[in-house]
Amino acid sequence: MIYFLLRKTGYSIVVLLGVVSLVFFLFNVLPADPARLTLGQRSDLSSLENVRKELHLDKSMADRYVLYLNDLSPIGICGQDSLSRAKYEYHQLISLGKSALVFKKPYLGRSYRTKRLVSSVLAEALPGTALLAVTAMLFATVLGILLGILAAFYKDSWVDTSSIAASVAGISMPSFFAGLIIAYVFGYLLHSLTGLDMTGSLWEFDPLSGERHLALRNLLLPAFALGIRPLAIITQLTRSSMLDVLSQDYIRTAYAKGLSNTQVIWRHALPNALNPVVTAVSGWMAELLAGSFFVEFIFGWKGLGKLTVDALDKFDFPLVMGAVLVSALIFVVVSLIADLIYARLDPRVRL
Repeated sequence: MIYFLLRKTGYSIVVLLGVVSLVFFLFNVLPADPARLTLGQRSDLSSLENVRKELHLDKSMADRYVLYLNDLSPIGICGQDSLSRAKYEYHQLISLGKSALVFKKPYLGRSYRTKRLVSSVLAEALPGTALLAVTAMLFATVLGILLGILAAFYKDSWVDTSSIAASVAGISMPSFFAGLIIAYVFGYLLHSLTGLDMTGSLWEFDPLSGERHLALRNLLLPAFALGIRPLAIITQLTRSSMLDVLSQDYIRTAYAKGLSNTQVIWRHALPNALNPVVTAVSGWMAELLAGSFFVEFIFGWKGLGKLTVDALDKFDFPLVMGAVLVSALIFVVVSLIADLIYARLDPRVRL
């Protein structure tokens, strides 16, 4: 198991290094001038030169790449002056003269627009995305397993046919298209019945008092839109796996012992049918955490996705780069955890 963990961790580090390299080179070949984006169009030449030196734009691409990796790495080489200490907030490991080998927080730069640390901005947006993804996944998992069980138990009936048809429609419908339809129907046409708005976030502010209050109702529509595709896939996986398990000899033996349908399904059939479902749930959880960009933008939900789209619209490249890297890290970490869980459930995976 330890060798399996080390091997998977090594693969994850290689994937992250590839994402970091791709993000760096893509954003460094853009024609926009980061110094001018930082200071604005009316900046003077001396200020532009100072910012270019601060952002290492006066160095070669290879040197900037090495410095970028050093910024992102939790273990790196930094100067021992007060500016470096304030920038990286590091803990010194080994002194190297004017520099030191340090343990530090990854430095993602500062936003061009707000001048705030990118890590602070992302930390504020990430809980909204996490709440949205977890809610969407809970909705998809619970309802998907129930529909899959019903479709398998009532095979070839109208229940089974309806579940399959709905699953195919859900798989074929992209999240951004489903989001537009759901926002228009439930947030606009049926607003008087549902009481739900087309857009809104977790916290709402009273324009008169300035106080903020929790608005969980705004979570329903984006979570529904985001959970449609995983719901469809989990339903089909559960149905297929349950049909395979229900045809096994031990299920017939359980019925022969006089057990009820409920006991057979929940105690004997379902636990043995959940392996592929666990894999699908973990994979979709990673994807929802990292990829709810369009749904958040459509519903005005304040999270990592909406933050990234807004930053891209305003050419705030450090914020976009940081959001992409955080999304990749989430995807890799959740996938690694899923591999470990699956290896624990099925020892054959370790081979």
